[in-house]
Amino acid sequence: MRLALHAEWTKIRTVASPLWLLLGTVAATVALSAGATSVVSCTSSGCGGDTTKLTLIGVDLGQALVAILAVLVISSEYNSGMIRTSLTAVPRRTTLFAAKAITVTGVVAVAGTVAVLGSVLAGRLILPDLGDQALSLDDGPTLRAASGTVLYLILIGLLSLGIATAVRDSATSIGGVLGLLYIVPIISQTISDPDWQHLLEKIAPMSAGLAIQTTTNLGSLPISPWAGLGVTAGWAAAALLAGGLLLRMRDS
Repeated sequence: MRLALHAEWTKIRTVASPLWLLLGTVAATVALSAGATSVVSCTSSGCGGDTTKLTLIGVDLGQALVAILAVLVISSEYNSGMIRTSLTAVPRRTTLFAAKAITVTGVVAVAGTVAVLGSVLAGRLILPDLGDQALSLDDGPTLRAASGTVLYLILIGLLSLGIATAVRDSATSIGGVLGLLYIVPIISQTISDPDWQHLLEKIAPMSAGLAIQTTTNLGSLPISPWAGLGVTAGWAAAALLAGGLLLRMRDS
């Protein structure tokens, strides 16, 4: 496993696209969050609404770059034929797949942490100083939202890796992941039946997972924050299981 991890880390750090995607994740997340926060109207009594969730809204865009990165970790090898070399160097496919999953987890955790902390810092600097209401990681709900958002990004990376391993093709995998993330919530908003709408919001990986960012009016959520993150974890686990099984069963 150590050699497999070293090989995967070498692949990521010696190719330009993963670095640019990671930097893009940070830049897009912080920029969108700062832009959204800058248009908030605040008074002496507060800014109204859930400022923590608003400060982390950039993740809605940043997750797309995380998904693309995770897809390319394995699909680029299928497209180039490099997967045969990887399997020759690491014949145990489970070990190879686990090494890729661990590597994705590590790099996304670092980039996600920087992006989230940058977004929170930008929000704290942009929003007026409201004393006890100031945005701070010392606040329990804000800390939960920030740390949960990093975990959410990691899960999106693992979900994307699993789908890409099963599908193999880069374009199809990216389209499938982004469609699952963005199109399902749009569809849920077009449904007139509130029961079906809430059901889709509970089971969709994006809408359920991002409930972790909510810090106010939790009773209005279709699913609780940690339960929502658990739904996203379930999607990631299912994708990894399917991808791992197909990797073992099929020829390279």
